[in-house]
Amino acid sequence: MSSGYRPAPADRPSLTVDVVIVSLRQSALHVLLIRRAAAPFKGKWAIPGGFVEPDESLEEAARRELQEETDLSEVYVEQLYTFGEPKRDPRGRVVTVAYFALVPDGVLARAGDDAVEAGWHPVDQLPELAFDHAEIMNYALQRLRYKLEYTSVGFELLPNEFTLTDLQTAYEIVLGETLDKRNFRRRILEAGILTETSRQREGEGQGRPARLYRYRKNAVTSVKARRLFP
Repeated sequence: MSSGYRPAPADRPSLTVDVVIVSLRQSALHVLLIRRAAAPFKGKWAIPGGFVEPDESLEEAARRELQEETDLSEVYVEQLYTFGEPKRDPRGRVVTVAYFALVPDGVLARAGDDAVEAGWHPVDQLPELAFDHAEIMNYALQRLRYKLEYTSVGFELLPNEFTLTDLQTAYEIVLGETLDKRNFRRRILEAGILTETSRQREGEGQGRPARLYRYRKNAVTSVKARRLFP
C-alpha cells in the first residue's frame, strides 16, 4: 500500500451500538426487544441499537438508544464486547459495540423511530433474532451471570429497598439455581454490603413482616458471590 493511499468513505466500516436491556419481571429474567420497521430483517425482533453519531462517544450512543427505548438514563450500563464479522450486516461492513443495561421492574418499553413494536421477552423464550443478535444476547447473559459471581451488579435489578427474600430470588433467577436460604442470609449480612432500614413489608396471610434493606453503594465485596452465596 502506498503511503499516499486514502480509503474512500465507502471503504470504511460503519459503527453501531447494540444494548441488551435486562430486567427482572414476573419472577423471570426478561430482555427488551424491538420489531424492526425496515429492511434488512424487516419484521424481525432485534436488540435495540443504532449508528453512532459523529459527535458522541460509544457510551453516549448506548445511553441515547436506552433512553429512546425505555425513557431511562440513570441506570447501570456496561460495555460488553465488539462484534465485527465482515458479513454480520447485509447492508455492508458494520462493526457493533454491545452493551448491557440493567433496569428495575415496571419500566415500560417504547418503540423508537426504527421499530414498529417493542416488548419484554423472557430470556428462555426468545424469538428468532435479526443479524447476529442471538450471539450478542447469549454473550450478554453469560457475562451477567459471571459478574453476579464476583460483583454487586445483581442489586441493579432490584428496587431501592428490598427484603432478603427479594435479593435471594433475584440471584436464583439470574443464576438459574437454588441457593441455600440459611447460608445466603448469614453470608450476605456478614459481608456488610447492606444497610438495614427501619421499615418492614407486611407478610402475606399470617406471615411476619419482613425487614427492608438497601444496598450500600460504597460497599466493596472482596469475595466472589459463589463463595458468598453458596
